[in-house]
Amino acid sequence: MKDSTIKTGLFYHEYCLWGRSYKSSPLAYNQMNWMQPFANNEFGASSASCVRRFKSLIDVSGMNEFLFSYSAPPITYNDAARVHTQEYLNDFIELSKNEGGELGLQAPFGPGGYQIALLSAGQAKAAVHQVMDGSLNRAYAVCVPAGHHALPDKAMGATYLANSSIAAKYALENLGAKKVAILDWDVHHGNGTQAIFYNDNKVLTISMHQDNCFPINSGGIEEQGNREGLGFNINIPLLPGCGHDEYLYALRTIAIPALRTYKPDLIIIGSGYDASTFDPLGHMQLHSQSYREMIESIVAVAQDVCHGKWLSYMKEAILSIMFPFVH
Repeated sequence: MKDSTIKTGLFYHEYCLWGRSYKSSPLAYNQMNWMQPFANNEFGASSASCVRRFKSLIDVSGMNEFLFSYSAPPITYNDAARVHTQEYLNDFIELSKNEGGELGLQAPFGPGGYQIALLSAGQAKAAVHQVMDGSLNRAYAVCVPAGHHALPDKAMGATYLANSSIAAKYALENLGAKKVAILDWDVHHGNGTQAIFYNDNKVLTISMHQDNCFPINSGGIEEQGNREGLGFNINIPLLPGCGHDEYLYALRTIAIPALRTYKPDLIIIGSGYDASTFDPLGHMQLHSQSYREMIESIVAVAQDVCHGKWLSYMKEAILSIMFPFVH
């Protein structure tokens, strides 16, 4: 039964999982031609089987009874241009019409990649809209491909459009938000989010990540913002092997005090699950209880500083073992 006092939204679109992170003939695959890609690229930033397992567990566990579910439309070109250059977007469009390509470090994509990235960002934008206008109190958006490595002028690390940054800009420019906070606890540094808002004090960016994991030489504590943004970018690099206690300590002694001081109108959580002990690329030791306690801490601070307005979006999760059950 849905709680009429606390409305939680789930934003998910199956087409987001139909992308390929490699080039191929446009005749072999087009996401609008009802030809689901073969599951031969499951080891990537976010494997389709992993995300589908998450959605399946939501469905069969009965959690849907407590959620308002949506499949949001894609964002527009102009939405993407809030944070990305026209040259980058035009190149992305052109390559997506053909066999795909690569527009940045470790960021190949196949035919239709641009349309799928628009759709992924659309889930974040719609979630922000409904939280800010009061239709929902909080939301969870499945944004695949993720976006926190995407730079204004290039893709990076299997991310192509900066989902959370686009959503934050939308909240600031269209929904009346004066300040937005983005907290990213993916195992990798949120370098794209940092770059987009590095000179901006309207967005507080906080990244908790494994030190010097990806990108290399990015995410140090000395990177604190510039100009008007000085002091509004916080990096919390953690040593490989850190787990539950270290993450909760860093969250409660650094990130949450910063959120309370900043007092944003909206909190956006970039919830990558690759800090899990099961992740084959990172070297952190989080488990399901870790993520639960981290979110509970965010719920509490959001209630105090922004009338409970917060949303989380799924980012990297490679193996389906990361979702053995709904917690």
